[in-house]
Amino acid sequence: METLFTSIERAKRTENAPLAVRVRPSTLDEFVGQEQAVGEGSWLRRAIEHDALSSVILYGPAGTGKTTLARIIAHTTHAHFVEVSAITGTVKDLRREIDAAEQLLLGSGARTILFVDEIHRFNRSQQDALLHAVEDRIVVLVGATTENPYFEVNSALLSRSRVVELQALGEDDLARVVERALEAEEGFGGRYVLGEGALDAIVALAGGDARSALTTLELAAQLTDAPEDGSPAVIGRDLVEDANPRRGLAYDKGGDMHYDVISAFIKSMRGSDPDAVLYWLARMLDAGEDPKFVARRILICASEDVGNADPQALLVAQAAFYATEVIGLPECRINLSQAATYIALAPKSNAAEAGIDAALAEVRRGPRREVPSHLRDRHRPGSEEYGPYRYPHDYPAGWVDQRYLPEGLERGCFYHPSPRGWEAWRAEASGRDRAEGADASS
Repeated sequence: METLFTSIERAKRTENAPLAVRVRPSTLDEFVGQEQAVGEGSWLRRAIEHDALSSVILYGPAGTGKTTLARIIAHTTHAHFVEVSAITGTVKDLRREIDAAEQLLLGSGARTILFVDEIHRFNRSQQDALLHAVEDRIVVLVGATTENPYFEVNSALLSRSRVVELQALGEDDLARVVERALEAEEGFGGRYVLGEGALDAIVALAGGDARSALTTLELAAQLTDAPEDGSPAVIGRDLVEDANPRRGLAYDKGGDMHYDVISAFIKSMRGSDPDAVLYWLARMLDAGEDPKFVARRILICASEDVGNADPQALLVAQAAFYATEVIGLPECRINLSQAATYIALAPKSNAAEAGIDAALAEVRRGPRREVPSHLRDRHRPGSEEYGPYRYPHDYPAGWVDQRYLPEGLERGCFYHPSPRGWEAWRAEASGRDRAEGADASS
């Protein structure tokens, strides 16, 4: 029941709340960005507007509006809205809310929307405790997570929910969020304006995170001196940079961003783009990634994507791994940079990887194939009946025409050299060697 005292308490809490909380949108019309998720005609928007929401998992980076959407649902729904913390909540807390929701549903027919922020932090037993309530529609689950729900959320729970992915906010969206905070009465109410370059700095430092942008704005405002004449205080770019001297781009060594960034790094080496390689390498090192993890990926790429187009690549990568072990950061960043850019600039061939994978597929799925008799070990009784083995060094070209593959397989069935680098030169030279050897032996 609302009283004068609870109204005063709520006003006090709002007054002392962070800027990001004070200006949090309460309607979809105020919500900025995420057109693909809540734009006109989207499933989620129609479900919210018609108060017909079914269980949903909101998935995306920090500061993209997951909690805000949950609050909008709370403001617009006629259902009972409750929240459980995935950090401090227990199975007992969940069961208490589910029991209350069931009593409400049976008593008055009212639905309950249960919001679980950071749902991936719930362990399996906690997620299992939600399952029957979601399945029987005792509660409508709204889960929010920064981690890929297909890996972190119970598959049975996922199958009964809809996953809606939110993206990092673009520069224009972040600018709108900041400008609204400057103008809105619940924000700064026009008491501050941004100086030249300040908005660009806030947007750049935020890295797609609206909460981060508003926090930077608030901290910069606290450093700004108000003019004596009562005119709006000017927040300069220098104060923005003082408030947030170092941008912390999203990176979780155990989460999606970790895998996304290392994937981009590997694909940039494979794609021969040294600038992209250096950018993604810097992202990882700046975020505190284990440099040996990076070095191992460079070592793999040297064989997987360069291979014998430049055999030296494997040696460079191996040397960088050794240097990383011996030297460590910060100096080994230079070794990693050298190796990664070498891989990026090297000619590319995946013939080594494709060849061994094709051979393994044949071994695992093909018939048993015998070793040709002339290749068998001679240290056993009866070996004198084996066919003659011709020693290649006895021939002028160091090559002689004889079968090395088992019957049923022919030359070229696995190894397909690329037309680049040392591998291409060696394939051409081998062809000449074979031709010369054939002439000499004929």
